[in-house]
Amino acid sequence: MRLTVVGATGGVGRELVRQALAAGHEVTAVVRDPARLPVTGDRLEVFRADLSDAGRLRPAVAGRDAVLSGLGARGRGDAGVTSRLTRTVLAAMAAAEVRRLVVVSAAPLGPVSDGDGLVDRGLRAVLWRVLGDVYGDLRRMEAELAASAADWTVVRPPRLQDRPGTGRYRRVVGGNPPRGRFVARADVAHAMLAALGDPETVRQAVGVAY
Repeated sequence: MRLTVVGATGGVGRELVRQALAAGHEVTAVVRDPARLPVTGDRLEVFRADLSDAGRLRPAVAGRDAVLSGLGARGRGDAGVTSRLTRTVLAAMAAAEVRRLVVVSAAPLGPVSDGDGLVDRGLRAVLWRVLGDVYGDLRRMEAELAASAADWTVVRPPRLQDRPGTGRYRRVVGGNPPRGRFVARADVAHAMLAALGDPETVRQAVGVAY
């Protein structure tokens, strides 16, 4: 497949680029600073853009089979950036007539699992108090997706870890795995790439966790 990855220098984005290349895909990585992308490959094109202009982004998505987004706030000070930049991505995709989009969000936006105990429910409440601005931005992003004509999938992980991927994680379409508290960024990328060929995930949110 011919894929475009936005947010390619972030933790999930780098894994998306690396794993997509390893799987034999052609990848266009959209970055603001190419020096921050430590991945190389014969099938990799690095496209420099700041995602502020859908017109400038359009060449990076035109003719691609799908777009994957590793965009996300680095902290509370970045609240608002994900929905704003995703809006630009959607506009560029619409102009280029590309429909498939897979993005990363966060588990607390999904429904509470019936299998969650008091500890998990309490942790969820604390996260919303501390990171409410960030989660509110992700909620706006998900609303933008729902209102678009894109064939989107939202992948919602819990706390992210920098560790090797396992390829073994739980996945719930339309919900969250019960008592799912951690997952590696590498496995989030794995789940996002797997969603590309899974029609069950189109216009659905997918919870992933160990």
